Amino acid sequence: MTQSPLQVTRHGAVLEVVLDRPKANAIDLETSRQMGEVFTEFRDDDGLRVAIITGASDKFFCPGWDLKAAAGGDAVDGDYGKGGFGGLQELRDLNKPVIAAVNGIACGGGLELALSADIILASDHATFALPEIRSGTVADAASIKLPKRIPYHIAMEMLLTGRWFDAEEAARWGLVNRILPAAALMEEARTLAAQLADGPPLVFAAIKEIVREAEDMKFQDAMNRITKSQFATVERLYRSEDQLEGARAFADKRDPVWKGR
Repeated sequence: MTQSPLQVTRHGAVLEVVLDRPKANAIDLETSRQMGEVFTEFRDDDGLRVAIITGASDKFFCPGWDLKAAAGGDAVDGDYGKGGFGGLQELRDLNKPVIAAVNGIACGGGLELALSADIILASDHATFALPEIRSGTVADAASIKLPKRIPYHIAMEMLLTGRWFDAEEAARWGLVNRILPAAALMEEARTLAAQLADGPPLVFAAIKEIVREAEDMKFQDAMNRITKSQFATVERLYRSEDQLEGARAFADKRDPVWKGR
């Protein structure tokens, strides 16, 4: 029987997704489609508030596209399923936090998968690269995202040379949030996920929509849309029980109880 390429586990409001395709956790079309289904269900399930994506290996997070599958007939421009490559890159309206726990090599589409998360934690032996240049192709999503995440000249060096970065250099340029010993990576990811799961989901949703939509907007245009409640998530937040609960909890000097409504 063919092993499933994903280990999906639900811990209360936290969903853990482990990419498990020996030997390297490369993603073929079928795996990408399965990831799209998993992350779409995560997006649409009100009982889930945070997701963690990581790799099963202690060596590989994900090297990206499965070149062996491509040689066997998988088309590079084939059907990646919902959310595009890896299920996250193009998933619309994903307004919940996603943590990438990078446990090893993250290159090509694997680095692009990590960039699709909101927070990136890395093990101390993690490495990063965009080697597409060496095979005569383009790291499309990274070409769009990376120069907006780290200094332009550093991003261009990664894109134009394919040079590898270790975890310390990745952290220095702000590519990852922090570095953990390998044995502590998932513990830290779960602790952070639990903290976020206890937070205000409607506020998180508003933050994610504002950040996403405002990326290519002028500051005042974005502010006008916020103040006029022209973002769907902001409109919902301003008319929610949770906003009243936040004010009441502050006045009562107690922790708020968020209901997501």
